[in-house]
Amino acid sequence: MPDTPPVSRYYDVKRDEQGQRYIDVYVNGLALLQNPLLNKTTAFTPQERRDLGLEGLIPPHVSTFAEQKERTYLRYLRQSTDLEKHEYLRALQDRNEVLFYAVLEDHLEEMLPIIYTPTVGEAVKQYSSNYRYPRGFTVSAQDIDRVEEMLENVSVNDVRMIVATDSSAILGIGDQGFGGMAISIGKLSLYTAAGGVGPDKTLPVELDVGTNRQDLIDDPLYLGLHQRRMTGAEYDEFLDKFVEAAHARYPKAIIQWEDFSRGTAFRVLERYRRVVPSFNDDIQGTGAMALSGLLSACRIKNEALTGQVYVVVGAGAAGIGVAMAIRQGLMHEGLSFEEAGARVFVVDRYGLLMEGQPDLEPQQMSFVRRPEDLAGWTYAGEAPTLHEVIVNSRATALLGFTGVPGLFRRESVDAMRAHTARPIIFPLSNPSSHVEAQPADLISWTDGQAIVATGSPFADIQYGTQAYPIGQGNNAFIFPGLGFGAVATRAREITDNMVMAAAYTLAELTPTDQGRVYPSISDLREISIRIAARVARQAITDGVCADRRMRSLSDEQIEANIRDRAWLPQYLPLRRTGRSTSRS
Repeated sequence: MPDTPPVSRYYDVKRDEQGQRYIDVYVNGLALLQNPLLNKTTAFTPQERRDLGLEGLIPPHVSTFAEQKERTYLRYLRQSTDLEKHEYLRALQDRNEVLFYAVLEDHLEEMLPIIYTPTVGEAVKQYSSNYRYPRGFTVSAQDIDRVEEMLENVSVNDVRMIVATDSSAILGIGDQGFGGMAISIGKLSLYTAAGGVGPDKTLPVELDVGTNRQDLIDDPLYLGLHQRRMTGAEYDEFLDKFVEAAHARYPKAIIQWEDFSRGTAFRVLERYRRVVPSFNDDIQGTGAMALSGLLSACRIKNEALTGQVYVVVGAGAAGIGVAMAIRQGLMHEGLSFEEAGARVFVVDRYGLLMEGQPDLEPQQMSFVRRPEDLAGWTYAGEAPTLHEVIVNSRATALLGFTGVPGLFRRESVDAMRAHTARPIIFPLSNPSSHVEAQPADLISWTDGQAIVATGSPFADIQYGTQAYPIGQGNNAFIFPGLGFGAVATRAREITDNMVMAAAYTLAELTPTDQGRVYPSISDLREISIRIAARVARQAITDGVCADRRMRSLSDEQIEANIRDRAWLPQYLPLRRTGRSTSRS
């Protein structure tokens, strides 16, 4: 067995005598055409067709890459609905990954809402009924004891980024059972398209521990386990076995925990973040994204972050993650822990988080208020309602993570205007049908003075004679760069400072002179590279960089290193040595 196994049991990437990269393939004919990482469809050269047993299996015309992209995009445009476009792109990815990423890169702003939010939410719901091709790795409650053996079935040998979900809290649509695999696939597509992580270095994972959706359990076409969700010690043991096996198989991999229910999300993050390098995008990615938008909004207002009062609505993983990020940002700007906490109010279904409320979870406790903290407040019930919190706290910034459409009402927005000329209002719930307020209403209610961002994309709002940009607070601005920076340094841990570096870098790269709190999605690739470089520097500063070569590089050299190793969607020459397809 060689010291370094091939990157896949079906191929390896090598360099020739001139130093040019090529792919040494161990399969030919139909087996090669059925491998999306190797398949060039109609772009195989005449020599490759002869050498790889492809003659007669594909059309005779040798297409240029430009021709392939044009043909693919025209077919994409012929799809009638967003879901059909999503399914078309997924089928393309399952057939030819290089072409998929090349088309996605050329049309990223147009296609991001199709492969990710909001369309991916519908794809999740229909995952079982639309299933067509195996992608990623699934381990269920019934076979977890064989997870090590099962991971040997995965053909790629050098995975660096894993996105794993138990599908218990997908976007704003809740428990989706096995369908959550679509989220893991979509997230990793962005790690490649935006972050530069090679597709052969990624692995989407579905942790199928059952579902509490009786309609799914009763559906004979549902592809996941037909049983209630595993909980308690049994659930913890399940995750322990997965983490141990995944780390053994892929010791250089980062794990991103995705769409876990709120109590589980924090517990899983704290349980494993120092066992394997890992983070939770719903908590930390959303927090960094929101903090960055607030920094940009404050720049638009020409006011300090520390001069605002923040109301976060929704005390789940995203809401508490954002509240934590705001508090950390305020401390970064010079406030003490107590001073920062005094400016952040968290509201849940019972109203303001208050001491003694039922079902409080550990991560919520540092945001609860005692009655004596509210001296001078006027409110009717045991805890202030959202509107009462806005009025009494003199809130200047309002952020929503509830999934409750229309929750932000005009009377509350009017109350904010009594405290600030330019209220910051971010209804960030996904998908767009679950947004807490329509951007057009917020602009109208405030005579164009509100600074607005949403989770899903909205067109600019025309009000009077002016167009008002609506920023898209998309985690895709954060996690590809954060993950790639961690991969590049082989970080032993993803620290809070690394997440904070991502947030501040995004804010620095946002052109607020145009009135925007987030950049254009078309700039996502460049933004991710810049964030990855800053995250890498922070990993070195925090002492968690395991790559010794990176530690000695200057900031400019780190960024150059990141750019050089970022994967690009380009065909490499294919050659065949006649090697066996068995794993080395």
